This record gives sequence, C-alpha cells and structure tokens, in this order.
Amino acid sequence: MELSLYQQDIAAAVTTALREDVGDGDITAQLIPAEEQAHARIITRDRAIIAGVAWVNEVFRQLDDSVSVNWKVKEGEWVEANQTLFELEGSARSLLTGERCALNFLQTLSATATLCRQYADKVEGTGVKLLDTRKTIPGLRIAQKYAVTQGGCFNHRIGLFDAFLIKENHIMACGGITQAVSQAHQIAPGKPVEVEVENMQQLEEAINAGADIIMLDNFSPAQMKDAVAYNKSHTNGRVKLEASGGITDATLRDYAETGVDFISIGALTKDCKAVDLSMRLVG
Repeated sequence: MELSLYQQDIAAAVTTALREDVGDGDITAQLIPAEEQAHARIITRDRAIIAGVAWVNEVFRQLDDSVSVNWKVKEGEWVEANQTLFELEGSARSLLTGERCALNFLQTLSATATLCRQYADKVEGTGVKLLDTRKTIPGLRIAQKYAVTQGGCFNHRIGLFDAFLIKENHIMACGGITQAVSQAHQIAPGKPVEVEVENMQQLEEAINAGADIIMLDNFSPAQMKDAVAYNKSHTNGRVKLEASGGITDATLRDYAETGVDFISIGALTKDCKAVDLSMRLVG
C-alpha cells in the first residue's frame, strides 16, 4: 500500500483521535510550565513488528510541529522487548498531551502487523497470499490495511467500492450467479468480480459466468484440491481461487498447500492484542 495516496485519511484519523482525547484542552498538562522542555523515550515491552510511524508523526505534527520525533527502528522489522522505538524532544506539555494518542495508533497497528507476520510465517514457501478482510476497527480501515502489509500479508479490497464480492445473499437477490456476474461487469467494467461459492456446481457456474476470482467458502482441504484441479483444467489458472471460512491456526498450512492463490482471514485485523508500549521522560 502506497501511503502517499492516503495522507488525507491519515490526517483525518489523527484529527478525530486528538479531538476525542484532548477536547478543549489537556488540563493536567497545564500543571507544567509552558516553557518547560523535555526529552522522552518510547520503548516496547513486547517483541513485535512495528507499524504506524506515519500516524505517530502526524499526531505531533498536528499537536505541535516544533516537537522532534526521532525514530530508532524501521517499520516492518522485528523489535525486541525493552528496545527503544523513538525519542521525542520539545515542549513537555506537548509530549505528554500527545503521548496516549500516538501510542494508541502505534500499539494497535504494530499488533496488527505482528499477528500478520506470525500468520505469514506459517505459510512460507507455499506461494499462497494471505488476505485481510473488511473486519477492521471503524475509522482505522486504511491504517490497519497498511499494517497488514508491514506484517507480510496482503490487502483484499479496501472497501465496497473497488471490487465486487458477490456472496450468498447477493446471488439470491440477483437470481443466480450468472445474472449477478453479468450485472457486475456492466455496472463497473474492469473492476475485479469475485464470487463466493459453496460447492463444485457453483464453482463451474462462476467460471462460466466470467468471474475473475472465486471464493471457496468452507471447503475442506480435499475439496479445495479438487477445485484447484478443476480450475486449472478449465481455465489454465486464469481464474484465481481464494479459500475462506473454517480455517484455523491449526489447519492454515493444510489449506495453503492445496494450491489456492489466496486465503482470506478476518483474524488478521480483528483478533489483535495491543503491543505494550511505554513512554518515559529522560534527562
């Protein structure tokens, strides 16, 4: 994901976070003389993959652009417990006012990236790409989608606007797979059309209808191998196959070895435990 395309989204997310936290002023920070300068160090108490640098930087840019943010680590890389992540220098009031907002972004996005790296490592060597879903924290869609990429996984569609995902209820409302795919190509020519199927008969219909991607919902690994073989013999792999549903940590590798192109996992963005971070004033 190219962050330069989402600067407005980053700024808006930070503005909202600061508004809800700071409100009309940090009354506790006012205990500190306005001219007081400070130096702070932020460490992690957990081993983690770091993600969220742009959001931290934006917090202090909006709050007080005279604050210096000096990063000691790179995004997408492992850091160890008690390692320094970045240091701040500037107004003591600004450092303390921005602390929680900045760390909230960093702890959440680093948690997402860390979990993604753990999943990605489980399928290493299989060639499959692990995809996120739209099961993200409200208001943090772009942020979490970015963190996913820092952890070695990949983005599914960003939202409802950039690709079709025709599921069971859509199929029923449209009158069938063929009708739904046909309408999709007419509504937004060129945008990817993905169809969810539950059996081999629906797989055949989706291929014949002109789907670009087919989601195999709750197929067993054996059924998935059959679907991969069928797709290869009928489309030479032109149609991409995605596994979804019923896939656990214990069965992930089995599904990855079936030959599917993608596996989508909602847990990548919704089952994250925040990384434990700490800020201390020094010197």
